[in-house]
Amino acid sequence: MADDVEMVDGNTVLSEALKAQGIKYVFGIVGYPVAELGTVMQATGIKYFGMRNEQAACYAASVIGYLTGRPAVCLVVSGPGMLHTIGGLANATLNCWPVIVIGGASDADKDGLGSFQEWPQVESARLYTKYTARPSSIGQIPAFVERAVRMSISGRPGASYIDLPGDMLIGSAKLSSVRNIGRCPDPDPIYAHLPKVREVIDLLTSAKRPLVIVGKGAAYANASDEVCKFIDKYALPFLPSPMGKGVVPDDHKLCVSAARSKALLNADLIVLLGARLNWIMHFGQPPRFNTSAKFIQIDICPEELYNSVGSDRILGVQGHLKVVMEQIESQMLTMHRSWRYPSNTEWWMMLSEKVESNKALNLKLAKDQSVPMNYYTVLHRIQSALPKDAIIVSEGSNTMDIGRTVLENYLPKHRLDAGTFGTMGVGLGFAIAAAVLARDLWPEKRVVCIEGDSAFGFSGMELETVCRYHLPIVFIVVNNNGITMGVNDDLYQTIPVEERPTKLLPFVLTPNARYDQMMEAFGGKGFFVRTPAALEDVLARCFHGDMKNEPVLINAMIDPFADKKPQDFQWLDRSKL
Repeated sequence: MADDVEMVDGNTVLSEALKAQGIKYVFGIVGYPVAELGTVMQATGIKYFGMRNEQAACYAASVIGYLTGRPAVCLVVSGPGMLHTIGGLANATLNCWPVIVIGGASDADKDGLGSFQEWPQVESARLYTKYTARPSSIGQIPAFVERAVRMSISGRPGASYIDLPGDMLIGSAKLSSVRNIGRCPDPDPIYAHLPKVREVIDLLTSAKRPLVIVGKGAAYANASDEVCKFIDKYALPFLPSPMGKGVVPDDHKLCVSAARSKALLNADLIVLLGARLNWIMHFGQPPRFNTSAKFIQIDICPEELYNSVGSDRILGVQGHLKVVMEQIESQMLTMHRSWRYPSNTEWWMMLSEKVESNKALNLKLAKDQSVPMNYYTVLHRIQSALPKDAIIVSEGSNTMDIGRTVLENYLPKHRLDAGTFGTMGVGLGFAIAAAVLARDLWPEKRVVCIEGDSAFGFSGMELETVCRYHLPIVFIVVNNNGITMGVNDDLYQTIPVEERPTKLLPFVLTPNARYDQMMEAFGGKGFFVRTPAALEDVLARCFHGDMKNEPVLINAMIDPFADKKPQDFQWLDRSKL
């Protein structure tokens, strides 16, 4: 009888429903109409992290989903607040990361009357998500939360959006009317069709120049052990996608990342393990790939198979990578028990020679002691100082691209960057989420965020968030005074202020900007470095000395005209702008 008269408000129903689904973290910005909701969430035991921008909050929440396999929540206000999450929603869905955005909305009984921040939020979110809905009543909120979680983690993961009017959040309903729903289970693994698995083995064992590409889907599937065993047992050359780094350690003797262009162009069989033939892999097309090359693609999503290359050249296998690798191993024992790719082939000789020559060129650039520094000088010193289990966040044109070749990962899910959507501005949100998770699960693990100065500018105010929660992230801003390239201070000062809109090139930023002083302003430690020796000293203090547990920003000045070493192919196979 008590349940028939006991009342409960929408904020409480929502918070308890999130807790029941295993939600542990919320990132957001509160205000009307979700001002009370953040506090109620905290009362249920959910950890709330207040951010400075809704987009960064959504980026942070999505990283929790990638690293754990269960979504976190991004909580935002109505209208503009919700719309600011669109970039994060799209980034999560394109990257296949689970996340839930909860947006407050104007009161339902005032729809269409021009309420404060009224906007068609459900319709706005639909294009960027897997699931978008507004609960029909307070009692139905738990069912909508369960469905949002289930949709975000099932099949190809992605984003969900729940729209909640203010009058529903503060309104009350009978406790007996609340439809309580149990925790949504993790998805069951999908096994591949066995005849397809046997076809995989036939293609692999007959290939003359095989190449394995390991994608971030392999990391998300927690298939590192199975992929490592596959690479080792069959002695196959491999290279990782940018966020596939660490599924197999980058220092593995069979890794041919340093010969990436030659490997892609000359392989006759490419095995895609959780990787897509999108722009990152040049669509599997010339001039980056051989026109006669065949592909094996293993993916959880059947719609992704045959997406860029026709069925005459690709064998698509739907399944959860972890169990499909086990199926391949089992069938290989039956069909080709002793097969192993030979180590004395012309293919291996070609790849090995290219790996050694590229490594030698990188090392020559890294040893350059001139001032201002170049990218390789900075990144090699970071690499030398990094703990092997560091989570590396990286973004920003050349900083990220060169960093992918220099900065090594040895564990899966330890590289976070611009990803499939090529999104700039993700770095600080990603780093915050990784540091929050590390504090709870891996207290000794360091998070290192390496940013170009342009990329840093998108979310630089999140340094205040970092300092408020005292997250011991090491930020390194590789500062070239611009977007891709900058200008030196002497030339900059010759252009009168009033003439800068017409004479200052569009990619130029303020020379020698003191991002380190921003960190100091919020209570962290900031350093402005110009020389390799100064950089080495500060890095040593960050990882082994007196700043091991402090938020730090190192502002590392490099030559404004520094560039990559000569490339066989330009970005997106286009000539450089």
